Amino acid sequence: MKYFVLGAGSWGCTIAQLLKDNGHDVMLWAHTKEHADDLNKRKTMPHIPDAKLDVLVTNDINEGKTADVIVLAVPVQYIRGVLEKINFKVNVILNLSKGIEISSGKRVSEIVDEVLKCPYAILSGPSHAEEVALHLPTAVVVAGHMAEVFQKEFSNEYFRVYVHDDVAGVELAGALKNVIAIAAGIVDGLGGWDNAKAALITRGLYEIAKFSAAFGANPLTFMGLAGIGDLVVTCGSKHSRNRRYGEMVAKGYDPIHLLEASKEIVEGAYTCKAIIENYGDKFDLPIISEVYQVIYNRKSPVESIKSLMNRSLKVEMGEVMKWLEENLKD
Repeated sequence: MKYFVLGAGSWGCTIAQLLKDNGHDVMLWAHTKEHADDLNKRKTMPHIPDAKLDVLVTNDINEGKTADVIVLAVPVQYIRGVLEKINFKVNVILNLSKGIEISSGKRVSEIVDEVLKCPYAILSGPSHAEEVALHLPTAVVVAGHMAEVFQKEFSNEYFRVYVHDDVAGVELAGALKNVIAIAAGIVDGLGGWDNAKAALITRGLYEIAKFSAAFGANPLTFMGLAGIGDLVVTCGSKHSRNRRYGEMVAKGYDPIHLLEASKEIVEGAYTCKAIIENYGDKFDLPIISEVYQVIYNRKSPVESIKSLMNRSLKVEMGEVMKWLEENLKD
């Protein structure tokens, strides 16, 4: 099939090259002519200079009108604007982006449905571009339209794709894990406390599953690659921009200035804003709420940890267990 990849950051470039190496017809779209020209000239990936980029890059979005699949690798806050530039019929969108739109609180599937009204699929999981680009072993999931087709087209000796049936769960897992990764980075910046970080990841996973169940997601999805897999790698990897951002905040850097100065999008910072400002009064989201307070109200990370530790005592996994009992009856 012919693929047109929207977004020429590290992940968009990596997936475009993977598809090219798998024998597919691929073109890559960059948001500026200068960026497209630079990538065509140097033939290496942004932020991954050891990885080749043997894919034609264009700045003309209409080049995608002959593609069988539009692959979406644009930062979530810009997706609506990019999709609105498309004036041709799209057969299917395959989304790679992870986040929630701040202005609406919508997932990417909902934005695609509003703007293009076309079939949709999502590919997600623990997949830092820095390792996939160097052909290191990686496993992900794909859910939605043509999932079995994409599984075959993307899989190779270093990139293994599993099929999933929970689009909402895979989307929300990929979006919310970035917020928990910021919190994990804060723990790293305060001293790298093992007990605290293990508790944070575990309770963060529960918070993600609890929130997502309200939108039709299956909590069991979060036990797989899109959930615990992506959460673990993002909370622990040296490649994780979200974890690194949290670490720098804990060390005293101003959170807003860091966002403004970053050359890469820290999706978790925008996702927590989208969640809290759209749903914060409807759900109990202690970790996500504290990340929001630290970033946007400049609450002390130490005080945030105290707030979490001093919350009222609860039964572990209470709400998710209730969901499982109600939905997994014989």
